[in-house]
Amino acid sequence: MSAARPLPKWADIALLPLLNLALAFVVSGLVVLMIGQNPIDAMAAIVTGAFGNGFNFGYTLYYTTNFIFTGLAVAFAAHAGLFNIGANGQAYIAGLGVILVALALQYTHWTLVMLAGIGAAALFGGFWAFVPGWLQAKRGSHVVITTIMFNFIASALMVYMLNRVLKPASSMGPQSETIAPSGQMPQLGDFFAPFKSTPVNLTFFLAIIALVAVYVVIWRTKFGFAMRTLGHNPVASRYAGISNSRMIMIVMTISGALAGMVAVNEVLGVQNRLALDFVADAGFVGIAVALMGRNHPIGIALAGLLFGALYQGGNELQYVIPGLDRYMVVVIQALVILFTGAMEGLLRPSLERTFMLFSPEQKAEAVKRETATTES
Repeated sequence: MSAARPLPKWADIALLPLLNLALAFVVSGLVVLMIGQNPIDAMAAIVTGAFGNGFNFGYTLYYTTNFIFTGLAVAFAAHAGLFNIGANGQAYIAGLGVILVALALQYTHWTLVMLAGIGAAALFGGFWAFVPGWLQAKRGSHVVITTIMFNFIASALMVYMLNRVLKPASSMGPQSETIAPSGQMPQLGDFFAPFKSTPVNLTFFLAIIALVAVYVVIWRTKFGFAMRTLGHNPVASRYAGISNSRMIMIVMTISGALAGMVAVNEVLGVQNRLALDFVADAGFVGIAVALMGRNHPIGIALAGLLFGALYQGGNELQYVIPGLDRYMVVVIQALVILFTGAMEGLLRPSLERTFMLFSPEQKAEAVKRETATTES
C-alpha cells in the first residue's frame, strides 16, 4: 500500500524548504570541490562577506530590500493564479516616474520627494503591469507572454528616454540629472554608525511595511479571499459572483506597484539619478524568492535575505578566494532555484514516509483514506 499522509504544515512550510536548501548547498559544495577549492572555505567566505561586519551587512540588507519587493510582486500575482514575470520592466518604468517627480521637487525637502516618489513608482509600475492584466482579462492574452514582452519594451523605452530626453547636456553617459542634495533620501548609515557608507536606506523599512501589508491584504481581507479563490478555482469564483477579469486587472496593478518600489530604493535611496539597467535583474531573482518563500511574506523575507547574502557574499568571495569569482554564486543561486523551485517535490515522498514511521496512527489513517478512495 503506497498511501501517504500530507506533511504537517510546519514541515511543509519550514522543514522541506530547509532540506531542499541544504541539498542545494551540498551540490554547490561538490561543484566547488570539482574545481579544486575547499567548499567549507568558500561558504565561510560568503557568510563572512554577507554578515561579517556592519558594512557587509548593510550591503546585504540593500540587496534584500530589492528582492523583497520583487518577491512580493510575484507572490501577490501568484495567489490569484497569475505568473507575473515582468517585475524587471515594471521596476524599470517605475524609475522613470520616480526621477520625474524627484527632479520636479528636488529643491523642497527629501520627505516630500520620498512620498511623491513612492506614489509615482506605484503609479508607473502599476500601469506597466495593468496593461498585460487588461490584455489577459479582456483579450485572452497570456500574462506570462505579455509581461516578458513588456520587459523588452520597457528596456527599449528607457534607452531612448535616457539617451534622448533625460540626459543633461553636460553628460556623456545614458543617465539623468542628479537629484539636488536637499531632495536626496538619507541612508541608514546617517543614523546607525555600523552601516556607514553602505547603500541601505529608509526604503528597507518600506519593504517591511510592504510585507505586513501584503499579509493583511491576502489573508485578512475580503479582497484577499476573493483573490485566493480565483487562484484556486476560477470557475468557482465566477459562480460565487466574483468578477474574474476585474480581479486580474487589480491584482496585476498591485503586483506592478510592488515591483515599482525597487525604483525608490535604487533611484532615491542609492544612485540619486536614473541610470541605465539600474534594476540589475532583481525582477527575475524575485521569482526565485517567491518560490522559495512559498508566496508567504515571512518566507519571502527570509528568502530575500538569503539571496541578498548570496549577492553580497559572492562579491566578497572573489577577493578572498582567487580561484572563485562571483559567477560561482550564480551557480549556487541556480542550484537553490532548481532545488527549491523546479525540484521542490524531490524530497517530499521520502519525508512523508519518514513521518509515517514515527506515527502509526497517521499511517493507519492514510491507508484507510487510500482504501476508501480506491473502492469509490
